[in-house]
Amino acid sequence: MDLAFVQSGLLEKYLDTDVISAARVAALLKRRGILDGTPVYLDEETQTPIPPLCEFGRYLSTALLDETTLKDYGRVIGRLDDHLAGLDSDVLSATESDLVSYRGHRTQRQERPVGASVWGRESFVLDDFYAFLVDRKILPCRPARLAARGRNALAPRVRSGMDIRHLTFEQYRYFRDVGLGGQLPNAQVDPTFRGWSPLRGRAGGDIALGSGARWREWSTLLLPEIGLWPGMPGGAAEYIVQACAKYGKARTIYVPEDAVASADLFCLLERPDIVRRAVRTLERKARDLFVVGKVDIAGGRVRGILDGVVREFQMSAMDAKLRRITVYEGEFGLEALTLFVCRGGLMPGADAWKGYRHRAWTRMTNLADRSTPLLPTRRWRWHDLRHTYALRLLTYLENVMDGEQPDQQARRRRHRSYLTGHIRHNPLLIVSRRLGHANPETTYEYLQYTDDLINEFEAAFSSWIGDDAATYADIASHAISGTKGGR
Repeated sequence: MDLAFVQSGLLEKYLDTDVISAARVAALLKRRGILDGTPVYLDEETQTPIPPLCEFGRYLSTALLDETTLKDYGRVIGRLDDHLAGLDSDVLSATESDLVSYRGHRTQRQERPVGASVWGRESFVLDDFYAFLVDRKILPCRPARLAARGRNALAPRVRSGMDIRHLTFEQYRYFRDVGLGGQLPNAQVDPTFRGWSPLRGRAGGDIALGSGARWREWSTLLLPEIGLWPGMPGGAAEYIVQACAKYGKARTIYVPEDAVASADLFCLLERPDIVRRAVRTLERKARDLFVVGKVDIAGGRVRGILDGVVREFQMSAMDAKLRRITVYEGEFGLEALTLFVCRGGLMPGADAWKGYRHRAWTRMTNLADRSTPLLPTRRWRWHDLRHTYALRLLTYLENVMDGEQPDQQARRRRHRSYLTGHIRHNPLLIVSRRLGHANPETTYEYLQYTDDLINEFEAAFSSWIGDDAATYADIASHAISGTKGGR
């Protein structure tokens, strides 16, 4: 079985047939509600669609999932079929033992086994796939039995917690200034640094940490959203994120003044050169871009020409794909409306930001010595800055709530009273709203990282462990006497 994906933007370029025009095919896709990224499963020999599997692809499309999610879900079924082909089976004739074998292959036997969280998502897709086939009468029953209370038996039995990793102040500055910014650990300029846009990485780090936004929420920022647009006052900024937010849940994100200043520095010193070099490239691609002619700051809308048609969008409702092709007529010609731009003149994608982060990590580890902050064994992620934001804000709000009360037990009693009497001002709920968590239970995971475990241990076991007057000689003498006593 071969796997392909719907990509309507490539029809005009690659569809070469007299039977039907590219415009007609694009119109049919829109009429049927088939989104870009919808998986299409083809027979390996005849290259014809496999009806039951393509029906599932269309079913996914009607769920209004984004393009990346559609492709990820489609690949799950493709990987299962590839595994079953080695067992002389396929997804439509798979048995329970086949699925158990596949689970073992993915989580244990393949070269790089996946973790519980990844397999949890894949098992959800497989469960939904076979439920769809049963509901459409394509299969008489699911190949795998249901667990207690109708749960998916293939899913991980133990629910994994959040992988919360955060940075100290010293670690963040080392990451930002040395890894991304090209400095040496002693704050001097490194003449061997080969990065050509250090201010872009620094601005990205400052916005990610200062706003607590997810990667997709801050890396797709438009210039008017962050206040770097003619006629806007500057300073701290607030913008509404919706299409680029997780689950499409709208919320307002606050970007502090220092983070905006970091982005402004990038726009003044580095961005113009990147834009100027990419003008000719963007002019050649103008037909495929959304060329904005009017920006309504007060209404949060942009108006321009897309695919030869005048279109108007609410900025918060523009997804990452649309933002990437949004340009306007600037000083040098066409330039991206997004804050961050790369060599091609448009917004950097996920792979580009991943590359920036990996190169920064390599640089940090190569320059690490006794004078630099301790680095973890695992490479940092952009999402770790969101965790750092959450923990710092939660700790600060808890300290403000507790006040100057010296008695720790009294502070905790006050904490409990505060939770029941002042829900609106509860630190946990404030952080939950700022992060855009769908359920406050997700924010509870951060609580275990705000405790001062060292001081609490000292208070609890100060008289249990150790001997203030004892020396290593005393301890050795005690051990020897115990041995002589026949113990």
